[in-house]
Amino acid sequence: MSADTGLRTPRRLPRALTPFRHAAYRRLGTALVLTSFAGGVWVVALVWEVIRIGGGASALSLVTTAGAVGVVLPALLGGVVADRVPQKLILLATSTVELVGMSVIAVLSFADLTQLWHLAVVAATAGLAMAFYYPAYSAWLPALVPEEDLLAVNGFEGMVRPTVGQALGPAAAGVVVGASSSSAATAVAAAAYLLGLVVLATVPLTAVRRELPAVGERTRGGWAHAVGTALADMREGFGYLVRTPWLLATLLFASVMVLVVMGPLEVLVPFLIKDRLGGGPGDHAIVMACFGIGGALGSLVTGSLPLPRRYLSVMNLLWGVGCLPFLVVGFATAVWQVAVSAFVIGALFSAPMVIWGTLLQRRVPPELLGRVASLDFFVSISLMPVSLALAGPVAAVIGLEATFAVAALVPVVAATVAVLAARLPADEIAHPLG
Repeated sequence: MSADTGLRTPRRLPRALTPFRHAAYRRLGTALVLTSFAGGVWVVALVWEVIRIGGGASALSLVTTAGAVGVVLPALLGGVVADRVPQKLILLATSTVELVGMSVIAVLSFADLTQLWHLAVVAATAGLAMAFYYPAYSAWLPALVPEEDLLAVNGFEGMVRPTVGQALGPAAAGVVVGASSSSAATAVAAAAYLLGLVVLATVPLTAVRRELPAVGERTRGGWAHAVGTALADMREGFGYLVRTPWLLATLLFASVMVLVVMGPLEVLVPFLIKDRLGGGPGDHAIVMACFGIGGALGSLVTGSLPLPRRYLSVMNLLWGVGCLPFLVVGFATAVWQVAVSAFVIGALFSAPMVIWGTLLQRRVPPELLGRVASLDFFVSISLMPVSLALAGPVAAVIGLEATFAVAALVPVVAATVAVLAARLPADEIAHPLG
């Protein structure tokens, strides 16, 4: 075992902190904190940059849809690459692409040259990068920490992403936008991302589970051979998904949840705060911060406890029940009601995410993990562009209350169907992970 990763160091820390026994993960975790902060600043800066140039809900839908489409298009290819190319190199490349995009928008914004298509193109490019980032990151973790620490890793990361990415980052963006401009907030995001990229470069390179063909073989085969190999890899990953009921049922349920939830959450909430409740950037940041704090607490608690015996049922039902507070959001008369609801939603969304990440890393064969992670990414987000594109028009037709009611109730039904139809209780008893 590598002395740098320290995989056999005795456990002396509380469960939630055990990943930091490993030097490699300390560096990766630091990079994650910095890039999560940058991403949180970027999300809020992007919203108010759209508003600054005169855009409304439909314009924001266009930008967020462009990002979602960018993620979907290469999502399956991302898993193939993650299983064949050192994951660190993939993360360095994708992080560089996102840094360049943020920097370009910062320069355009300061010069007052930003147009809607600029934001859409950068959002789409960032989406393309994310499609390669997620499976590579998921496949890399088991090479940096031992199996018994994976739940704690997912708990820590589930805490970091909401706390830093959905609370501190958005809060900082709200302050910067309110005190200065969305241009300054975008510059802050780019600076934090640069620091994260520098730290990421210090994480040790690890071997991949499957090597690329020899150079001579690639040259002889040409593009036809490369495409055929990629398609064969995708078929292998898809075949595993189809014949694994717990995986298929959860991902189908996630697709339904994404369809009815993501549009209202990302597109409608900012305008509900601005137009109905009379709020501004600070109020939007508070709501996002509450969502993040709730998510952090949910992740921290889940990562600090043993994996539930009924892990599949608990995971899916928590996601379904976690959508019910959208009813309160739709009928809110004050920002604090939206903030409290966001806190509960965040907690009940993030807790099962910790379980989910651990399941993928423990139950999926290592040589398939990158492709299964990309399938997870693809199936989960395949309907996101539709949700983001429809959120504004649907709310205009049926009203905010009805739109948020759909987001609240449909996932509860879908989660129940997934648990019963795929016989998840029997599966989790047959495959204990305690």
